[in-house]
Amino acid sequence: MGQRCIADECLGATGFSYTLSLINGKYKMTVLYTLMEFGVVRFNEIKRYIGGISYKTLSSTLKELEADGLIHREEYPQIPPKVEYSLTPRGQSLIPILDQMCEWGDQNRM
Repeated sequence: MGQRCIADECLGATGFSYTLSLINGKYKMTVLYTLMEFGVVRFNEIKRYIGGISYKTLSSTLKELEADGLIHREEYPQIPPKVEYSLTPRGQSLIPILDQMCEWGDQNRM
């Protein structure tokens, strides 16, 4: 069995790179974790829970996650407007990874 040579490989072609492209960003994992923990959540609830995130940053993060099919945005036609966010089945498939990260953090927190 021959050894793999790094010179012949391309990180961009890996599943790791694709996954990272979806969840990479200052707040993406935090938003996903929030929806994992609390299910259906409104915009201002996410903002309050995270703290320190601007409206613009949260809005763009939610739009990116929605475009990637990881979260669902439900808008209700009422006044004042009501918008709720939740994980899609694709987003829910990340829950085991998020759970493992939480578990690792609990075990290795200093």
